[in-house]
Amino acid sequence: MTGSIDVPDVRGEFDALRTQLRSAADAFAGGSDALSGILLGIVDDVDRAVAEPLEIFPVCHHSPASAIAMARRLREKQPKVVYLELCEDMAPLLTELRNCRLPVAVQAFATEVVGFPQDWAPLSVVAPITEASAEYQAIAYALDTPGVELVLVDRSSDHVFQWGPRDTPPEESAESDPDAAPPEEEAVLHGDAIGIEIGDLRPRFAELEEHLLRHGKVRHWSEWWHQYVEVPLGDSDHDTYRQVMTLIGSLFRRLAPGDARSVRVDEDRERYMWTRMREHLAATGTDPADCLYVCGAFHAASRVAEFGVEGTDTFEISPPSGSVWQHGLIPSSHAAIEAQFGLAGGSVSIAATEWAKNVKRTRVRPFRLDGQAGTKRVPQKELPAPIPDAVPADALTGFLQRPPALDHLDETELLGWSVEIVRAARRNGYLASTADAIAVFETSILLAGMRDRAKPTPYDFQDAAITCIEKDVVPGRRDVRRLVEIMMGGDRVGRVGYDALPPLARDVHDRLAPLNLPLQQRGVRRALLDIAANPQLERCSDLLWMLRYLMPHGAARPIMGERRLGERPIQESWDLALGTHQRALIELGYEGVSIEQVLEQRLRRTAHDPRATAAVVLGTVEDATLYLRSPRLAGELGARALEALSTERGVEGAPEVLVRIRRLLAYHRTADPVLPAWIEAFVKAGYAHYCTLLPTAFTDEDATAPQVAAMLGFLFGMESLALSLGCDRSQLELAVRQSHPDEPSRIALLWAAQIQLGELTRAELRDRCDDLLANLLTLPAYPRYLSGFVHALDPVPGLVDFVVEAVSTAFARLPDGVLIPWLPTLITTLRKSGTHLAPRLTREAARTFPAALPALDAWIPPWLQSEAVPVRAAAGERVALLAAHPATCDAAADLLGYDGAWAQDSEPSRSVGLLTEHPATAAALEALLAAR
Repeated sequence: MTGSIDVPDVRGEFDALRTQLRSAADAFAGGSDALSGILLGIVDDVDRAVAEPLEIFPVCHHSPASAIAMARRLREKQPKVVYLELCEDMAPLLTELRNCRLPVAVQAFATEVVGFPQDWAPLSVVAPITEASAEYQAIAYALDTPGVELVLVDRSSDHVFQWGPRDTPPEESAESDPDAAPPEEEAVLHGDAIGIEIGDLRPRFAELEEHLLRHGKVRHWSEWWHQYVEVPLGDSDHDTYRQVMTLIGSLFRRLAPGDARSVRVDEDRERYMWTRMREHLAATGTDPADCLYVCGAFHAASRVAEFGVEGTDTFEISPPSGSVWQHGLIPSSHAAIEAQFGLAGGSVSIAATEWAKNVKRTRVRPFRLDGQAGTKRVPQKELPAPIPDAVPADALTGFLQRPPALDHLDETELLGWSVEIVRAARRNGYLASTADAIAVFETSILLAGMRDRAKPTPYDFQDAAITCIEKDVVPGRRDVRRLVEIMMGGDRVGRVGYDALPPLARDVHDRLAPLNLPLQQRGVRRALLDIAANPQLERCSDLLWMLRYLMPHGAARPIMGERRLGERPIQESWDLALGTHQRALIELGYEGVSIEQVLEQRLRRTAHDPRATAAVVLGTVEDATLYLRSPRLAGELGARALEALSTERGVEGAPEVLVRIRRLLAYHRTADPVLPAWIEAFVKAGYAHYCTLLPTAFTDEDATAPQVAAMLGFLFGMESLALSLGCDRSQLELAVRQSHPDEPSRIALLWAAQIQLGELTRAELRDRCDDLLANLLTLPAYPRYLSGFVHALDPVPGLVDFVVEAVSTAFARLPDGVLIPWLPTLITTLRKSGTHLAPRLTREAARTFPAALPALDAWIPPWLQSEAVPVRAAAGERVALLAAHPATCDAAADLLGYDGAWAQDSEPSRSVGLLTEHPATAAALEALLAAR
């Protein structure tokens, strides 16, 4: 790689201009070598570019003047080879532009990233193309003219990331307006892709741009370019246009700050392009005079040693990385181009309007691809024989000395704008009237005069409309600035045709054809699926649910219907906006040939992510079962879930693991004759895993009560299956005995676990709660115990009556200073777990408390009634009770192993022994019957 060089003056056409600039430097800077060097260096750059045998055509991206000059030059020169500054790997896609409606963007996309940091994935590069752009004119000419070859010579998409690492998200652009409304969905059509721009022409020296804006009396760069470059060059001849654009590019290049990385990338791109062009010339033997090199004006003023057909061949192009790149076309829009390249809002729409005016005024016949959607192709006559190019003379001197042409006021055009903006404002809720139209008209003229313009520009008109109509309130979704942008040409949104879509996108449209909806058009379409009457629509339903899973929100939104494990759809209603989200659908096509393949890849990628937890992997298992109905994939992901669980040392994911494994277990118990092997292995391993972590979780400060409750829920809920698979219950009992929590809610969870294991009785638990209420030191912490009991309803659902009793006792006995602050905590706990805990408490409370309000005064809670009944009643009363219900007594006696017959006296032999050994049972039964 070699450095840049300065070429000595070898031509004489610009000698007069050099003399004038040297005199100006002496007059203004006292003979400063720096200023003289810059001014003379600019002329040298123009001289060098003009003298190059291979004609260089400098352009500015989305410039109507560049597009008009390009169309005119192509008809005059008729080059046989067009070298275009665009990523060379995008060449095969350009023929598909005829199947699209502009604007669209050529995209390179890579999901399999090799050689780059993984957090960059997916890699994406886009090159937007509009009709009012010089590159589209070159593409249309080359593709529709027989014998013309189009060669893309810029670095590949892979080298974009090799040479310039993607920066962090940029801060607010200098072109953006902090008071502007949030961007609409059209502004994000390109996503977060890196933009490749042909003709990036903007000062990289902030002070220079600020100076130009201030003295030009404009607000942003787009307005300055329109006023001082676009309009003057709109009618210029080829030599003037070419030399002026090269001069501007040289000026911005020489005044750019010395950012080493930016300079290196710019120069490497120029070395790359000239190396590719010389390789093509050598391979084909084409005469450089029959070629045209279309590049940005910034690169036309290049000073690298590889410049020109006689340049050096010392640049070595690095090999591509191992990343797999996919290519396609995605829809673009004016707003997306403005947002990605930091242009002022509405500038691309204004450029499109200016392009239409220039075509009509100059009568230049633009090139359009044959069959291009959304445009009217001008009939192409046989091109005349090319006129031999004359040696270009000095056109800069005359252009720089010529005073600006005064464009006279077009009152009809301005009046039409004023009337139209008032009409648009009224449709959007503004209280605008004819007086406002007059005010906008006069204010536009006034602003143009204050800015030394004879004719108001669209930007002057926009400022006038905002001042006269918007006032201080925006009644609708769009402000006046946005209304002017729409009126000037609107935010045209492109569309990729069916034939240019990737196979996956075409397959999606084919499979949704039974819906009979124009899904390629933008907007929301309502789809009604009566699957019970038309079973074939079930396939459409399956596809729509996968699209909802993979695509952004709003692309496929269910209105009626849901997808659950083990359920079949009957009727569904959908809102579909596939045309609006066409970019997302196309990018899915880069990942596979079918939607099922992409979903399977996504699930595998999620499951095998090093940061994936067991809960996340179980989610992929559920999705594979729900959307793909693939036991093979579910088994593979289930094995991965087991691996993830074995590596976890915390309990953060325990609640989600419990919910998902319960759902999967319930589905497979009803859908399969036997449980899948991975579920049995997961339950067995999970039982041992959570038994091991249980003592630590009870004392871990980072673990929460819901997480510990979820662990207990897994252990108790899966206990029967785990024991049948060979697990040992003593492991759980030992884990509970080794648990010694200090926090009240976890102590309550431990007591609940001991109740479930039979290590603690209800009476003992009630006594412990009474002791807490009786102790003034533990009384403030009692609500936290109750919160633990509420969470314990999941692992120990049989405790629901005790929780109702404990909560009721707390309401009755806790002082207001403790009770009232606790109520929000109780409500929050029930809300978080309301799907399964609150209904249990509600049902138990409804069964326990009286149904009518008058009965409340005489009502005695069941837990107080049991205390009022003597534990040991008279034997005679019990015998009378047994004599009244002999069948019940016989059944209980046979179950407990007592033999004997009923005696005729009042003391039956078998009943007396039974009552003597189990007095509490008879007492409880007697109390229950007495209560009824």
